[in-house]
Amino acid sequence: MSRAENDVAFMRCALEEARKGTPSPNPHVGAVLVAPSPGAGDGEIVGRGHHPRPGREHAEVMAIREAGPRARGATLYVTLEPCNHHGRTPPCTDAIIAAGVARVVVGVRDPNPHVEGGGNDKLRAAGVEVVEHVEEAESARIVAPFAKHVRTGRPWVRLKLAASLDGRIASAQGVSKWITGAEARREVHALRATVDAVAVGIGTALADDPALTVRDVAPLADRAPPSRVVFDANARLPIESQLARTAGDVPTIALIADDAPAARVDALLAAQVRLLRVARGPGGVDLPAALDALGREGVVDLLVEGGATLGGGLVAADLVDEIRWYLAPLALGAGGTAALLGPAPESPEQASRYLLDRVERVGEDLALTLFRAKKRG
Repeated sequence: MSRAENDVAFMRCALEEARKGTPSPNPHVGAVLVAPSPGAGDGEIVGRGHHPRPGREHAEVMAIREAGPRARGATLYVTLEPCNHHGRTPPCTDAIIAAGVARVVVGVRDPNPHVEGGGNDKLRAAGVEVVEHVEEAESARIVAPFAKHVRTGRPWVRLKLAASLDGRIASAQGVSKWITGAEARREVHALRATVDAVAVGIGTALADDPALTVRDVAPLADRAPPSRVVFDANARLPIESQLARTAGDVPTIALIADDAPAARVDALLAAQVRLLRVARGPGGVDLPAALDALGREGVVDLLVEGGATLGGGLVAADLVDEIRWYLAPLALGAGGTAALLGPAPESPEQASRYLLDRVERVGEDLALTLFRAKKRG
């Protein structure tokens, strides 16, 4: 293979490493160190690393430690530009230079505008060859939640939908259990385990009394359970609900309007529900203000699971970054609840648009993954 082809192949190995760990609010980063080897013409991986969790060693340092003396003269493939600042850990650039790494191949630059390019510049100044933009699109996707949070202060918003072929999330009688199969539901629990918070609207909280906990999958090591969030302008969450009754054990947040009834506010506070007051918006809390408030709480990756009003409102306001749509092979008819109920755009040109990334079979269902696209108008 050519050097460029080698770079792509080894960066894909680094991307696999990046998908490990639970580093939020830090970004997912992966690295591999490749040393020349007489028995492997394209080089040999002598070190691998990922950022396991906040405060632990970074991917580059883990890979260098595993490689030992073979790091000298090697090529480091890292999905995100090495850091060049002191935080909980020393700068990775210092470790790379001290280890004698000869060449660094970077997937994407640091999205923080205050430090972007600084790590690469320091490495070049020390005589290290730096190659940028290798597998950049996938590297950027992996750090997208971190990038959005650092640039805007808001979390990455993932909307999960589970609907019938005719786009219904419940029957005419309001029954929603179960539209999708066991495999799809298990995958949703696995997704919950990776995010910072799981959210529903008050309508879903009242109708379904969800627990919003991680079940049916093994919990991730060193990862706290996700916070539960209810968009609840009037503080209507019942004290006897699963969310309120377990608020002392699992962090539970209610986003309420500034003018929510005082008696309801006091009741939720007594149940140890954390209340975030935001401005009132059309039909509930102001959605942009609510996302700002969650971002200030340290929520980087938010999974929204329902219902139709909350999901529809977020989509209509162009606030959803990613959609995971589970499509079940059944029809519920015109009387069923539509998957999204939000303000209608005046024309298709003004509608929020999404790019279809992939379609997968999950058990008996189909799963579509879509990402937000720019509006045409």
